[in-house]
Amino acid sequence: MSDVIKGWDRNQMAARAAQELQDGWYVNLGIGIPTLVANYIPDGVEVTLQSENGMLGIGPFPYEGEEDPDLINAGKQTVTELPQTAYFDSAESFAMIRGGKIAMAILGAMEVAENGDLANWMIPKKLVKGMGGAMDLVAGVKRVVVVMDHTNKAGRSKVLKACTLPLTGKAVVNRIVTNLGVLDVVEGGLKIVQIADGVTEAELRAATEATIVG
Repeated sequence: MSDVIKGWDRNQMAARAAQELQDGWYVNLGIGIPTLVANYIPDGVEVTLQSENGMLGIGPFPYEGEEDPDLINAGKQTVTELPQTAYFDSAESFAMIRGGKIAMAILGAMEVAENGDLANWMIPKKLVKGMGGAMDLVAGVKRVVVVMDHTNKAGRSKVLKACTLPLTGKAVVNRIVTNLGVLDVVEGGLKIVQIADGVTEAELRAATEATIVG
């Protein structure tokens, strides 16, 4: 893929992912680009954001100088609270996730396969602190949306026929939002839902190793 094909930036990807939110949902935002979704919740849509470290009702990121170091999300970023915010221990947080109480998780990824397999927690031979809540999230939530760059730094596709990294979950991803567009996991491969501004369909297809149907 050519380096000049950029499409959406990180904030535009987060804003597009925020369009997946529906009124009344409880939603978990993963580490990385997904945390930015909190800044782009559409007007008229009320969602409750949940963090597996024990916070229900997360507000947008604080303005500079207004950070509270005691208020953090699962990625250790400072966040804001809301009037309805509730706090609890991680055991209760994971009970919500494992009990199917969270409607959707918006997660980052290293690789996604055409059948919905997800790899987002480790690269072999590199130090990792653990998988965090990712495995519980993809197993317990009703819908999984992945937000990530379409290719890696070497220009190779991260949207693959089969993942090469250790899996977080098998056949768990429903929708993929990248800097090049939006794809759905369907029978037989991926379906193009939307193409990012400044990107052609040919460029999107060329940057995708996975099978695109239709």
